[in-house]
Amino acid sequence: MVVGTLRLDLRIGGSASLKERRRVVKSLKDRIRARFNVSVADVGGQNLWQSASLGIAVVAGDRAFADEVLSKVFNLVSSDARVDIVAREMRID
Repeated sequence: MVVGTLRLDLRIGGSASLKERRRVVKSLKDRIRARFNVSVADVGGQNLWQSASLGIAVVAGDRAFADEVLSKVFNLVSSDARVDIVAREMRID
């Protein structure tokens, strides 16, 4: 069993309120869950309008599959024009 985790620190440029921030983060989380069947959580910056941290986890049978899934999640988030990725931390154990 292999567990892969990905933490993405995001800047939400167009957000002017916590309500807008939550809307963007919820949309991203829903898209990631629906497309990749992984666990996603808002793990930081919940009280900041223009930043968020997403934690993503996947359990797989081998390292290559976990790496592939997390790389696709990264690509999905990086292609979203509403957010900029400030930092990325990926770990596969």
